[in-house]
Amino acid sequence: MRIKQATLLLLTLVLAVFLAACSNGDKENQHANMNQGNKSEQEKNASTMDHESMKGMNHSGTGEIPKGLKEAENPTFKVGSKAIINADHMEGMNGAEATIVGAFDTTVYTISYNPTNGGKRVTNHKWIIHEEIKDAGEKSYNPGDKVIVEADHMEGMKGAKAVIDSAEQTTVYMVDYAPTTGGEKVTNHKWVIESELSGK
Repeated sequence: MRIKQATLLLLTLVLAVFLAACSNGDKENQHANMNQGNKSEQEKNASTMDHESMKGMNHSGTGEIPKGLKEAENPTFKVGSKAIINADHMEGMNGAEATIVGAFDTTVYTISYNPTNGGKRVTNHKWIIHEEIKDAGEKSYNPGDKVIVEADHMEGMKGAKAVIDSAEQTTVYMVDYAPTTGGEKVTNHKWVIESELSGK
């Protein structure tokens, strides 16, 4: 009789241990699923942050021209004419119909810099022009040169120490356009270069 009781007790213990192990496995699976859910949420938040960083950009401008900037004498796209933008500096820009507000001959630069407001480093920002660099002389800068930015296209840009990534002598345009994604019309946007525009 005692052998039967001992066997029954042993089986009960084994069953209890087995059930406890299964229960822990379920909890681990639930925890893993919760972590996956959190990762998905984190990815969504990262995507939102990317869009948030775009909000720091001043899509519309005042139309004020930097001192010393010269109007283009014979631009491909005349002031008042229409063109299609073939650039995606911002969401809703690529493919938008633009009205040319101003055309100027200068040197344009892509730059990389750390924002003065402590934000994430910006790399290959398009575009700033020669006249938007502090104490710029007549001579254009070269890739690798270090400059102080006077433009305020984005939060934390003005006063930032930047490195020139590329330089190109061309005609730059200030444009008005309605984003292809909808929303308010963008006015006096600086800058779009000639190779980023095409005729209608």
